[in-house]
Amino acid sequence: MKLHASNTKQYQTVTGYFPGGVEINAQPFDYSLMMLPETPPRAWPVARFEELTVEHFEQLLAEQPDVVILGTGERQRFVHPRLSAPLTSRHIGVDCMDTNAACRTYNILMGEGRKVLLALIIEK
Repeated sequence: MKLHASNTKQYQTVTGYFPGGVEINAQPFDYSLMMLPETPPRAWPVARFEELTVEHFEQLLAEQPDVVILGTGERQRFVHPRLSAPLTSRHIGVDCMDTNAACRTYNILMGEGRKVLLALIIEK
């Protein structure tokens, strides 16, 4: 699905999503990644939702976001609070949703000027 264009061209914007990947600023990605509005996408070493560890969330914390949007794949899944504790203990929200909803939500929050971190799990 293609998403509508906006006036946020200087930022990292999700411009589409498809089975097995996403499109950011019209460039396709088919691997798990994390990004902030002003930081290009970077690989996030998570192959499957079931493999998430506390260390993965510590990597997200290092980016110092206001909120984390976690795309969990084709369906919404929730992480155990023990895993997201590095973020939540510092009052950083972690919202879990399916990848498509995560992409749309990220674009909205980014467009509002929020320091939102998008973390997507793209399973092969």
